[in-house]
Amino acid sequence: MLSPAIALPFAIVTLIWGSTWLVIRDQVSLVPVSWSICYRFLLAGVAMAILARSRGLPLAIGWRGVGFAAALGASQFMANFNFVYRAEMVLTSGVVAVFYALLLIPNSLFAWIAFRQPVTRHFVVGSVIAVTGVVLLFLREYRFADVAPGAVLTGIGLSFFGLLAASVSNVMQGTAIARRLPIISVLAWAMLLGGIMDGVLAWITTGPPTIDMRPAYLAGVAYLALAGSVVTFPLYFRLIQQIGAGRAAYTGVLTPVIAMLLSTLFEDYRWSPLAALGALLSILGMVIAMRARPSR
Repeated sequence: MLSPAIALPFAIVTLIWGSTWLVIRDQVSLVPVSWSICYRFLLAGVAMAILARSRGLPLAIGWRGVGFAAALGASQFMANFNFVYRAEMVLTSGVVAVFYALLLIPNSLFAWIAFRQPVTRHFVVGSVIAVTGVVLLFLREYRFADVAPGAVLTGIGLSFFGLLAASVSNVMQGTAIARRLPIISVLAWAMLLGGIMDGVLAWITTGPPTIDMRPAYLAGVAYLALAGSVVTFPLYFRLIQQIGAGRAAYTGVLTPVIAMLLSTLFEDYRWSPLAALGALLSILGMVIAMRARPSR
C-alpha cells in the first residue's frame, strides 16, 4: 500500500492528467500544434518560476543545471508533447491515453539499463497482458474510426515515439544532478526552454505565430499550463525520485479510464466489446505489474 504522502499526489496527478487528454483535443483545431504547445509551456514556465521564487528557491542552478533542464525540456516538453498533440489529430483522446498507460514498460526497461533496477516476473506478465489490450484497442480503431487505416498507423507511430520521449525524461529524474537541484527551479527552466524550442519548431514548420481567440481555446491553454503542468509535473517527478520511474508510471493505470470516460461524454466515443476488452486487459496488465517489488 502507498503511504498517504505518496497516494495523495498520485491521485492528484491521475485525476488532472486524465482530464487533460480531452482538453488537448481542442488545442489541435485552428492553431498549428507546435504553437499551442509553445504557448502552454511558456506560460507554465513563467508560472513555475514565480512558484519557485515564492518558495524561496533559487532560479540560478548553474550551467550544468541549465543544461540538464534543456535536455529535460527537449525530451518532455518539446518532443513528447509534439508527438502527443499530433497523435490526437487522428485518434481519440481516450485511445492515445490508453497507449500512454504503457509508460510503465519503457520506464522500467530504461531504469534497468541506466540504474540496473531489476525487471520481475510480475512486470513481464503484466506487460504482455497490457500490450495485448492496447493491440485490441487499436484493432477497434481500424474497424470503427472515421479515418483511413494509414492515419491510424500514423497515430500509433506518433504515440509510440511520444511514449519513448516521455520515458527518457522520466528516467532522467533518477540521476544525481536531478536529485541535487530544486525540482521546481529545474522545471521552470525546462518548461521555458522547451517552450522556446517548440516556438522554433513551429516557426520553421508552419510560419509566424497564430492564435485562436475563442474563450475555450484560451482557457484550455491556461488549464494545460497551470493545472496540467505547474501542479502535476513537480508532484510526478517527485514521485519518480521517491518510488522509481517504473512505479511512478502507475499513474497511467487510471488515467486512461478517466480519459476514455470523458471521451465517451464529449467526443461520442462508442465502446465496442473489442474496445472494452482491450481497455480491461490494459488496466489488468498494469495492475499485475504493480505487484512487482519496488526498487529505488
